[in-house]
Amino acid sequence: MKKIIASAFLASFGFATVALAADPNLPPASSKSGVTYATDIKPLFDATCLNCHDSKKPKIAAKLALDTLEGTIKGARDGKVVTPGDSAHSKLVLSIAHVGNPDTFMPKGKGAKKLTDDQIGLIRAWIDQGAK
Repeated sequence: MKKIIASAFLASFGFATVALAADPNLPPASSKSGVTYATDIKPLFDATCLNCHDSKKPKIAAKLALDTLEGTIKGARDGKVVTPGDSAHSKLVLSIAHVGNPDTFMPKGKGAKKLTDDQIGLIRAWIDQGAK
């Protein structure tokens, strides 16, 4: 009887682990080490995100300011978008990778182009390395 209960527990734990696994549609994190906001991520955000997510704009989109590390870590009006150490579950990554709810996909607007897998991978590496 104890073996049956233990087996059932382990099986349910296995299902829970699978449910928490990263979406297979996410591009892999970059293998680059020492990724920092100032050196690697800010220039990428400058080129791809700041048309809408710049704190200097009067109507900043979703109140998410990506022009500073502090603003990025603080998040948007609906909460945090970066989970340091866990890029696969960070709202920012899911949004730019176009995984999940299409209403949250970024960037938006006329002429907006999805970030490349390499760009998304670099952001993932930065988050996985602690979002510093």
